[in-house]
Amino acid sequence: MKVRIRISRGSISESLPKTLAIQISRLFLPVMLVVSFSLNAWAQENVGDDSTVVYPFAYFSEYAPVTALDMLNRIPGMEISSIGGSSRGGSSGGSFSNVSRGGRGLGSGSSGTQILINGKRTAGKNNNTETQLRRVDADQVDYIEIIRGTSGDLDVRGSTQIANIVLFEEISNTSINYEVNANYYSDNNSEPGGSLTYAGQTGDLNFIVNASAVPNYNFTQLRENSILPGELPNDFIDEERIRDNTTYTLSTNLDYQLNTKSSLRFNALIAEDDDPTEVERLTVDLRGGSLLHDYEREDIPGTKTNWEIGGDYEYRRDDGNRFKILVIANKNDTANTRERWDILENGSEEKNLFLDTGSILEERIMRGSYTMNLFGGQDVEVGAERAQTILDSNLALGLLSGSEAPSQAFGGLSPVNIPNANTRVEEVRYEPFAIHNWRISPRMSLETSLVYETSEISMSGDVSNSRDFNFFKPKLDYRFDVTPQLQLRVLIEKVVRQLSFTDFVATSDQDDEDSNTLAGNSNLRPDYWWNYNLLAEYRLPDDQGVVSANFYHHRHKDLLQRIDVSPGPNDLRSAAGNIGTGDMQVFEIKGSVRLSRLGMPNVLFTTSANVRDSWVTDSFLNETRRFNNYHRGEFNWGFRHDIPQWRLNYGIEMRNRIDGGTKRWDIEDIENDHADPYFTGFLEFIAFDDVTFRLDARNLADVQVCRDRIRYVGNIADNILEEVEYMCRDFGRSFSLKVSGTF
Repeated sequence: MKVRIRISRGSISESLPKTLAIQISRLFLPVMLVVSFSLNAWAQENVGDDSTVVYPFAYFSEYAPVTALDMLNRIPGMEISSIGGSSRGGSSGGSFSNVSRGGRGLGSGSSGTQILINGKRTAGKNNNTETQLRRVDADQVDYIEIIRGTSGDLDVRGSTQIANIVLFEEISNTSINYEVNANYYSDNNSEPGGSLTYAGQTGDLNFIVNASAVPNYNFTQLRENSILPGELPNDFIDEERIRDNTTYTLSTNLDYQLNTKSSLRFNALIAEDDDPTEVERLTVDLRGGSLLHDYEREDIPGTKTNWEIGGDYEYRRDDGNRFKILVIANKNDTANTRERWDILENGSEEKNLFLDTGSILEERIMRGSYTMNLFGGQDVEVGAERAQTILDSNLALGLLSGSEAPSQAFGGLSPVNIPNANTRVEEVRYEPFAIHNWRISPRMSLETSLVYETSEISMSGDVSNSRDFNFFKPKLDYRFDVTPQLQLRVLIEKVVRQLSFTDFVATSDQDDEDSNTLAGNSNLRPDYWWNYNLLAEYRLPDDQGVVSANFYHHRHKDLLQRIDVSPGPNDLRSAAGNIGTGDMQVFEIKGSVRLSRLGMPNVLFTTSANVRDSWVTDSFLNETRRFNNYHRGEFNWGFRHDIPQWRLNYGIEMRNRIDGGTKRWDIEDIENDHADPYFTGFLEFIAFDDVTFRLDARNLADVQVCRDRIRYVGNIADNILEEVEYMCRDFGRSFSLKVSGTF
């Protein structure tokens, strides 16, 4: 018998609950503190006559930096994370747009903060600039400039600001940077790691060679309770998951000045990132008080390898015009085989699942451009980019019970036919572009981009399909320096999202034990939106910090969300699909301020807060809701305190999202994520002849990440409740000790 329970899903127009209002009021108090600092500083006399800010090496000397990344972290508004992040080895968060270039190809421009070295961006995607900064010895850095304007002399376009790391040109020296680290996790496991970098300059050649082993071990505890209609207990799940992962990487970056007019850069990387995973799971049936126990274990030997090579050549004429060509090729090979066993009462095991997945993603990019100076402070860059991307994906599913005879190719289980399981997806994209820069006056600049994108996406294998797409992508970027410190920016652009190839093909479902696979959709179209962005940034005098406010609105067309692709009423399936028009808007405030007015000039306090909203008509319920996985806002703060006389610095960072907005609507369930604030901290000091010791602590408050999921019988539009699940994951605290130095 089906039980019908009507659940009110609410509306985005509902007033905020009292607790949320309290959260927002608390959220903006520290932000207002930062704004008050800026208002007080406004009365000070502005100094300087250029919006570009230069930080010479002497600015950083008291901090005893080891790498270029250490130096960048000391500049207000340029921290990799609010407390500066880990400066060597390991991974750290960040918002640099060319640190991890998403999508395919390079594109003719991007927003956010970009990093250049000697005015050039790295000819790579996996082998990126942030990683290179970790390997550049601080003694090689002449100065760092923060560029807030636009120019044809730059290797990037459309960035909010650019950090250009300028190295000494005439010093011929070499250095070896080393790091040894040990990570300790909540299950009492420890993992070693380290890196070795040989870098320097000899004549006209700059070079960096690096080998690293970065531990990414992960221990997760999961507990889930579920209830049936009428608040009757259903079951309880207790799961432990261990992922034993270490990333081994060998890379090199070369920069050679052929002559006064020509230069050549080359990058290469090879990495192994295997992540074997073991799972143990206990399920207790609570229906009717039976307390029946089921034990399961899983073995998932995952392998990942990737390589990349890239290079670019530049020729600069006597009149300043220049020609540049860039090529990149990379390949990522990922595979894992998930096998699950029931552990029986007599201690024997019975396999009930075999799920083998694999993908090979290849990319080949070529980009050429010619930049010429015009007249009246104007220049134009014309060029084109060609990108070819190929995904070969395969998936095999075997179950204990099935209509087919057991097969060793499916782990000794019965093969299950999965549509679109073995498919090749290929895209060839061409993007001619023209970018015009106009320095209207010493205080105003205008960048106009005209980009045309044409592509063909074809599929072969289980699905055969081919389609062409064409988009015109204009952009206008206007900047006005009210003063050398205060800049206003207006950005209007059309953005086309590059489709994820994994959405085209069937893949494994990593988030739902009741669903082994996710369907693909071979009829996807790229979604696009118009971005309207207004930004104000103020750099406080005397290097006291940076405050900014940003408002942007996106009008999406062909928005990608989950849609119904069910072959019949008794076989419900969903996949990524285009559902129409959607809107989103965000208001964000950021501050990075030295607390000099409180007598603490070496304390850098950073904070950011944003509130956001979105609305789209749901494809299942036909009602207005927010975008999937689109949170309602967040508040982050952090500080770092440098004590130069002790050669010591430390910091703490907090990240917190507003609960209640990170939801996902699918054909059979609705999910909602929530978590308490997440804290990290670090302590770093230099001793024993410039040897750096650093202790990092993550998840200091030992918070859990939780998910509530409402499951329905059939389509969620029928509103027939099946069960409600309350699940929390505990990743535990983890610590790492790093010892690094240079010789």
